[in-house]
Amino acid sequence: MHDQTSLMTTISLRGRTAIVTGAGSGIGKASAATLAAAGATVYCGDLLADTAEATAAEIRRLGGNAIGCGVNIAVRSEVNAFVERAIADTGRLDIVCNIAGMMSEAKVLDITEEDLDQMLQVNLKGALFVSQAAGRFMVDHGGGSIINMASTAVLAPSPDIAVYAMTKAALVQMTKTMSVEVGKYGVRVNTIAPGFVPTKMTSRYYTNPDGTEDAAMKEMVLKPMAKFAPLRRVGTPDDIAHCVLYLASDLSSYVTGQLLAPNGGVAGVS
Repeated sequence: MHDQTSLMTTISLRGRTAIVTGAGSGIGKASAATLAAAGATVYCGDLLADTAEATAAEIRRLGGNAIGCGVNIAVRSEVNAFVERAIADTGRLDIVCNIAGMMSEAKVLDITEEDLDQMLQVNLKGALFVSQAAGRFMVDHGGGSIINMASTAVLAPSPDIAVYAMTKAALVQMTKTMSVEVGKYGVRVNTIAPGFVPTKMTSRYYTNPDGTEDAAMKEMVLKPMAKFAPLRRVGTPDDIAHCVLYLASDLSSYVTGQLLAPNGGVAGVS
């Protein structure tokens, strides 16, 4: 049974090292900030070094420990260097969050090979490369938590995003298989499948050609999304980051190979 002190210790990530890909914005940024607030030293990876460092700088301003790193997760050598830097700097690696991803839209009959290859490179191979590099260290050093970001698209079909859903479904299966293979070494591997969350990825529905948001269109998009959810709202990056914290911390020490679906109840009624 927990008392207040032991419960806070179980949640705490103090002294641990985490890497987060896609940390430049949205769910990745929120997750990096949340892990840092819980005490972890966070290596914020993003395709653009400037956005990665901007997230890290904001975390440091709030009193956390963070380092920004530019990394293209589709390139194995860059992934290895990113993971090796975190290990070299801190001597450990406890938490990995594979959040970087990309979206494209096309009907199944119109999917091009180029689009398929690009999505596989980022959404699947990138997460695999990170999981391999980090997982080898974790297996050799007594454990860790790998958290992969999927989507509610793996639970219910949606038109025009087949390639995205395919890559995320493959990521879910990779997670389950890896969890079986590394569990005996104390490494946990889980997936989060968020519902609709307004982020840079989803804002394409209400973004003007000049990059600004169309407020009226945003309301038109978000209002039915909220109405469809039993909780009557869309998600926020922090909602998903809280799930990341749960899977990163010792609160989930008996949880592996699972898919956590914070989506306001949408999948339950679809």
